[in-house]
Amino acid sequence: PSHQTMQPDFTIITPSLNYGRFLAECLASVAAQEGVAFEHLVMDGGSKDDSAGIVTGFPHAQWIQEPDTGMSAAINKGFGRAKGKWVMWLNADDRLKPGALAEILPHLEKSSADMVYGDWDFIREDGAFVRSITCPGWSRFVHIHHHCYIGSTAAFLRNSTVIAEGHRLREDFRFVMDGEFYARLDAAGKTFEHVPVRIADFRLHAGNASMLHLGKTRDMDKILAAERQH
Repeated sequence: PSHQTMQPDFTIITPSLNYGRFLAECLASVAAQEGVAFEHLVMDGGSKDDSAGIVTGFPHAQWIQEPDTGMSAAINKGFGRAKGKWVMWLNADDRLKPGALAEILPHLEKSSADMVYGDWDFIREDGAFVRSITCPGWSRFVHIHHHCYIGSTAAFLRNSTVIAEGHRLREDFRFVMDGEFYARLDAAGKTFEHVPVRIADFRLHAGNASMLHLGKTRDMDKILAAERQH
């Protein structure tokens, strides 16, 4: 069968809004993946910067631009289009490690889990290495009562048992929507497996949703919103 008729191994969803300054690095990191079949959906909420022009330089990527209500909504739209056996989202300011998809694929092919997650590195805004994160195995207790320790940018959802069944992110969540999603998948009886493969670089910078949440703030409304969400 032709490449067009085969189901890709991966769907990579990149939610994007005015992140042109990082987007080329993100797209290049996906374009460089070898030995796997993938589709890369860039779900743009209406960027006013140079994002659209940047994507034209990467013919592997599908650019879908339409208004949305935020990052969760953009990812959910990508879920609705995903054809790959395994689905991940890669933020526009993050990047895949060279060879990561080819390295993880044999693990995915022999796994029975509904969600398989690996490890990642934190990088600075300029791309410089900060530290490596090696995840433990899944613990419902630690995940819910302490913190979400799975890096969404290093996690793979099985399309047939998660996406195709209609599991979606909550669109009213602006941060830690991944943590709530994983807790809900666990409650639905879905299974999780950690594999020791370093998947991605997760960029820490002032505009990053996780940093807005984790950073020191004296804004009581933000603090209370975060606590309510947890």
